[in-house]
Amino acid sequence: MKHLLIILAALTSLQSRCHAPHEPERDIYLFSYFIGNGEDGLHLSYSEDGYNFEHLAGGRSYLAPGVGKDKLMRDPNIVRGGDGKFHMVWTVSWTDKGVGYACSDDLINWSEQQFIPVMAHEPEARNTWAPEIFYDKDDDSYMIYWSTTIRGRFPETQLDADDGYNHRKYYVTTKDFKEFSETKLLYEPGFNVIDGTIIKEEGEYIMFVKDETREPAEKNIRITRSKQLTGGYGPASEPITGDYWAEGPTAAKVEGQWVVYFDKYIDKKMGAVASSDLENWTDISEKITFPKGTRHGSVVMISRDELAPLLAK
Repeated sequence: MKHLLIILAALTSLQSRCHAPHEPERDIYLFSYFIGNGEDGLHLSYSEDGYNFEHLAGGRSYLAPGVGKDKLMRDPNIVRGGDGKFHMVWTVSWTDKGVGYACSDDLINWSEQQFIPVMAHEPEARNTWAPEIFYDKDDDSYMIYWSTTIRGRFPETQLDADDGYNHRKYYVTTKDFKEFSETKLLYEPGFNVIDGTIIKEEGEYIMFVKDETREPAEKNIRITRSKQLTGGYGPASEPITGDYWAEGPTAAKVEGQWVVYFDKYIDKKMGAVASSDLENWTDISEKITFPKGTRHGSVVMISRDELAPLLAK
């Protein structure tokens, strides 16, 4: 009997070592954003309910921008990778040919910033705006995607308005943020398109984009879908946002619904729409609150243990 107890104790000890520790519940909505023109860097806010966000660090910046032509940190996008780290990309300049990148274990201490020259091969590229990362769990790789205007491309939608910008969406893939694939076209919707963000739902990739058409003015958020991450996105839907100009969408599940937050940049406040089926949308802008000055950002889920050091900063 004594020997049996010893064996059982040994097996229990072995099982405790072999099984992965319980992963804490990630029920805190963390929102990364910028203020002004992005000169002072990364700002963070959080919410326990997905509707009401409070700034962290007293509204101070967590990371000052250090790369790129203009050294800005606009449109910060943070995702959690397969390595458990937080990976971030951002717009470094209005006119540069690359994006900024850094990673962190705790959202406070960040790696050395890196400039990724994703459009350096295009002599007529005017910009590299609003990059985002999608972590592909199936392939354990990352897709970085953004919007660029290349002079002379897609002349059928070229206008003089908005300084002649005529964006399409492009992407690269990487496994380590050191080596990158060749830059390729991700989405050509037949209109000037910026600010894409992708979610995966029931095996389908759903990208929310901004129709940047100026004449006649659109400036709204639409949806396109694909069965594969890196291409095949279909025609854009009708607008899911209302009679106002919107940009910078980011999406999260809140109370069983998808909520898409966005920047109502003319009104200088945040807005949101919600849907239970990704088809029918309700404007819930009056239900949400964000710190004053919040601009184009992204939402990522974190645990309360991960939030605690941010609250203490």
